[in-house]
Amino acid sequence: MDVMADPDVGPEALAKLAALAREVVSAVLRLENYQSENAEVSVLYTDDKFISELNLRYRGVEGPTDVLSFALKEDEDQDGEVPLEDMPDVLGDIVVSLETAARQAEAERKTLEQEVALLLAHATLHLLGYDHDEPEKEAVMWKRQGEILKEVGLA
Repeated sequence: MDVMADPDVGPEALAKLAALAREVVSAVLRLENYQSENAEVSVLYTDDKFISELNLRYRGVEGPTDVLSFALKEDEDQDGEVPLEDMPDVLGDIVVSLETAARQAEAERKTLEQEVALLLAHATLHLLGYDHDEPEKEAVMWKRQGEILKEVGLA
Protein backbone atom coordinates (compact mmCIF):
# COMPACT_ATOMS: atom_id res chain seq x y z
CA MET A 1 0.00 0.00 0.00
CA ASP A 2 1.24 3.43 -0.90
CA VAL A 3 0.41 6.19 1.58
CA MET A 4 1.26 9.81 0.82
CA ALA A 5 0.42 13.13 2.39
CA ASP A 6 0.76 16.83 1.77
CA PRO A 7 4.10 18.24 2.91
CA ASP A 8 2.34 19.94 5.84
CA VAL A 9 1.84 16.53 7.47
CA GLY A 10 4.92 15.80 9.53
CA PRO A 11 6.74 12.45 9.45
CA GLU A 12 5.37 11.28 12.81
CA ALA A 13 1.77 12.10 11.86
CA LEU A 14 2.27 10.47 8.46
CA ALA A 15 3.57 7.29 10.10
CA LYS A 16 0.45 7.11 12.29
CA LEU A 17 -1.87 7.84 9.35
CA ALA A 18 -0.09 5.23 7.21
CA ALA A 19 -0.46 2.59 9.94
CA LEU A 20 -4.16 3.46 10.27
CA ALA A 21 -4.67 3.16 6.51
CA ARG A 22 -2.97 -0.24 6.42
CA GLU A 23 -5.01 -1.49 9.37
CA VAL A 24 -8.39 -0.33 8.09
CA VAL A 25 -7.93 -1.24 4.42
CA SER A 26 -6.58 -4.68 5.38
CA ALA A 27 -9.52 -5.23 7.72
CA VAL A 28 -12.01 -4.33 4.98
CA LEU A 29 -10.38 -6.69 2.50
CA ARG A 30 -10.22 -9.50 5.07
CA LEU A 31 -13.82 -9.05 6.25
CA GLU A 32 -15.04 -8.85 2.66
CA ASN A 33 -13.16 -12.08 1.89
CA TYR A 34 -11.26 -10.33 -0.87
CA GLN A 35 -8.94 -13.08 -2.07
CA SER A 36 -5.80 -11.41 -3.31
CA GLU A 37 -2.41 -11.39 -1.70
CA ASN A 38 -1.32 -8.71 -4.17
CA ALA A 39 -4.14 -6.21 -3.58
CA GLU A 40 -2.94 -2.62 -3.83
CA VAL A 41 -4.62 0.57 -2.70
CA SER A 42 -3.03 3.99 -2.59
CA VAL A 43 -4.05 6.56 0.00
CA LEU A 44 -3.41 10.29 -0.20
CA TYR A 45 -4.02 12.51 2.81
CA THR A 46 -4.53 16.07 1.61
CA ASP A 47 -6.20 19.39 2.34
CA ASP A 48 -9.53 20.96 1.36
CA LYS A 49 -8.00 22.93 -1.51
CA PHE A 50 -6.71 19.89 -3.36
CA ILE A 51 -9.72 17.65 -2.69
CA SER A 52 -11.98 20.51 -3.88
CA GLU A 53 -10.14 20.50 -7.20
CA LEU A 54 -10.60 16.73 -7.52
CA ASN A 55 -14.23 16.94 -6.46
CA LEU A 56 -14.97 19.51 -9.17
CA ARG A 57 -12.99 17.70 -11.85
CA TYR A 58 -14.33 14.19 -11.27
CA ARG A 59 -17.76 14.72 -9.70
CA GLY A 60 -18.70 18.19 -10.95
CA VAL A 61 -19.27 19.29 -7.35
CA GLU A 62 -17.79 22.53 -6.04
CA GLY A 63 -16.16 22.61 -2.64
CA PRO A 64 -14.39 20.13 -0.43
CA THR A 65 -15.56 16.67 0.50
CA ASP A 66 -14.24 14.32 3.14
CA VAL A 67 -13.13 11.41 0.95
CA LEU A 68 -12.98 10.39 -2.69
CA SER A 69 -12.33 6.94 -4.09
CA PHE A 70 -11.25 6.08 -7.59
CA ALA A 71 -11.89 2.43 -8.37
CA LEU A 72 -9.75 0.87 -11.07
CA LYS A 73 -11.61 -2.43 -11.24
CA GLU A 74 -15.17 -1.36 -11.98
CA ASP A 75 -17.00 -4.01 -14.04
CA GLU A 76 -13.72 -5.83 -14.65
CA ASP A 77 -15.31 -9.22 -13.95
CA GLN A 78 -17.50 -8.76 -17.00
CA ASP A 79 -14.48 -8.22 -19.24
CA GLY A 80 -13.29 -11.78 -18.76
CA GLU A 81 -9.81 -10.68 -17.76
CA VAL A 82 -7.68 -13.27 -15.99
CA PRO A 83 -5.36 -11.78 -13.36
CA LEU A 84 -1.68 -12.53 -13.95
CA GLU A 85 0.10 -14.34 -11.17
CA ASP A 86 2.39 -12.18 -9.01
CA MET A 87 1.10 -8.97 -10.61
CA PRO A 88 -0.34 -6.24 -8.40
CA ASP A 89 -4.11 -6.35 -8.04
CA VAL A 90 -4.65 -2.58 -8.13
CA LEU A 91 -8.02 -1.74 -6.59
CA GLY A 92 -7.74 2.03 -6.78
CA ASP A 93 -6.98 5.26 -4.98
CA ILE A 94 -8.39 6.89 -1.86
CA VAL A 95 -8.05 10.63 -1.16
CA VAL A 96 -8.88 11.93 2.34
CA SER A 97 -9.13 15.60 3.29
CA LEU A 98 -7.64 15.85 6.77
CA GLU A 99 -9.16 19.33 7.18
CA THR A 100 -12.70 18.12 6.49
CA ALA A 101 -12.11 14.99 8.57
CA ALA A 102 -11.00 17.14 11.51
CA ARG A 103 -14.11 19.35 11.28
CA GLN A 104 -16.39 16.32 11.08
CA ALA A 105 -14.64 14.61 13.99
CA GLU A 106 -15.07 17.71 16.14
CA ALA A 107 -18.74 18.10 15.14
CA GLU A 108 -19.46 14.45 15.92
CA ARG A 109 -17.31 14.42 19.07
CA LYS A 110 -15.02 11.72 17.73
CA THR A 111 -11.28 11.55 17.50
CA LEU A 112 -9.61 12.34 14.21
CA GLU A 113 -8.42 8.72 14.14
CA GLN A 114 -12.02 7.46 14.38
CA GLU A 115 -13.19 9.78 11.61
CA VAL A 116 -10.31 8.92 9.28
CA ALA A 117 -10.88 5.20 9.94
CA LEU A 118 -14.54 5.63 8.95
CA LEU A 119 -13.55 7.46 5.76
CA LEU A 120 -10.98 4.79 4.86
CA ALA A 121 -13.50 1.98 5.44
CA HIS A 122 -16.11 3.86 3.42
CA ALA A 123 -13.77 4.47 0.49
CA THR A 124 -12.41 0.92 0.48
CA LEU A 125 -15.95 -0.44 0.34
CA HIS A 126 -16.52 1.82 -2.69
CA LEU A 127 -13.41 0.32 -4.31
CA LEU A 128 -15.00 -3.11 -3.82
CA GLY A 129 -18.25 -2.05 -5.48
CA TYR A 130 -20.41 -0.86 -2.59
CA ASP A 131 -22.50 2.25 -3.14
CA HIS A 132 -25.06 4.33 -1.28
CA ASP A 133 -27.05 5.80 -4.17
CA GLU A 134 -30.24 4.07 -2.98
CA PRO A 135 -31.61 3.71 0.57
CA GLU A 136 -31.24 -0.08 0.59
CA LYS A 137 -27.64 0.07 -0.60
CA GLU A 138 -26.88 2.83 1.89
CA ALA A 139 -28.21 0.74 4.78
CA VAL A 140 -26.02 -2.20 3.76
CA MET A 141 -22.93 -0.02 3.36
CA TRP A 142 -23.41 1.85 6.63
CA LYS A 143 -23.94 -1.42 8.52
CA ARG A 144 -20.78 -2.88 7.01
CA GLN A 145 -18.77 0.24 7.90
CA GLY A 146 -19.89 -0.11 11.50
CA GLU A 147 -18.86 -3.78 11.59
CA ILE A 148 -15.44 -2.93 10.19
CA LEU A 149 -14.86 -0.11 12.68
CA LYS A 150 -15.80 -2.46 15.54
CA GLU A 151 -13.34 -5.02 14.20
CA VAL A 152 -10.47 -2.50 14.32
CA GLY A 153 -11.59 -1.10 17.67
CA LEU A 154 -12.54 2.35 16.39
CA ALA A 155 -16.34 2.24 16.48
